Amino acid sequence: LFPYSSKGAMMDNRFATALVIACVLSLISTIYMAASIGTDFWYEYHTLSPAENVSEAGRSIWDEFVSEEADEKTYTDALFRCNGTVGLWRRCITVPKNAHWYSIPETDMTTNCISFSLSDQFMEKYIEPGNHNSGTDLNRTYLWRLQFLLPFVSLGLMCFGALIGLCACACRSLYPAIATGVLHFLAGLCTLGLVGCYVAGIELLHKKLPLPDDVRGEFGWSFCLACVSAPLQFMAAALFIWAARTNRKEFTLLKAYRVA
Repeated sequence: LFPYSSKGAMMDNRFATALVIACVLSLISTIYMAASIGTDFWYEYHTLSPAENVSEAGRSIWDEFVSEEADEKTYTDALFRCNGTVGLWRRCITVPKNAHWYSIPETDMTTNCISFSLSDQFMEKYIEPGNHNSGTDLNRTYLWRLQFLLPFVSLGLMCFGALIGLCACACRSLYPAIATGVLHFLAGLCTLGLVGCYVAGIELLHKKLPLPDDVRGEFGWSFCLACVSAPLQFMAAALFIWAARTNRKEFTLLKAYRVA
């Protein structure tokens, strides 16, 4: 029985290592996900001469950008012209600190942001952006809503999985870790869905409002954090499920061996 007990101790160490790695991956993915939600660099527009663009129009671009009546076309045009960045919650443009029609273009720039309201998050998207009479674009409408809801579902699943993991530690049992793994797997699917919805939404928007020749668009580092978070969640889920199932099997075999 002693050799088998030694083997059992070795197996316990292996399960413990897997759980520690899974917890670290889960923590990193949670931090990445929270950081991506809270930052404004999901998509970035780079304009060749934003200062000149803003000076030509005076303060009108900023006034329209922050207006409560600003529609999708209005603020998207401002993003094009003023080195804009877009997050899940806010949109930002880079403008001179003092842009007036009578002043020369300034090189001292500042980034100003405005948040999407909750009604903006659930607002209908139109077939022709800015034209309320063109009809509802259902694809873009639901993609926009999903990209707002899915990250919070993902974070909620991981937090609930962490609570189950704490309960498993209190009960001194690895078996509840299966539920933690399943929840992390579902969180990974939500994060992957978020990334897919965001990419599809951006591509559909640019088909409606093509980028000007002097504007370049690219996905930012906030988007990259979400992309990295998804595989980390899947790896954590695999380790949680593997450790729980294999430990359960080893415990059953050990119990049968002792009975025999």
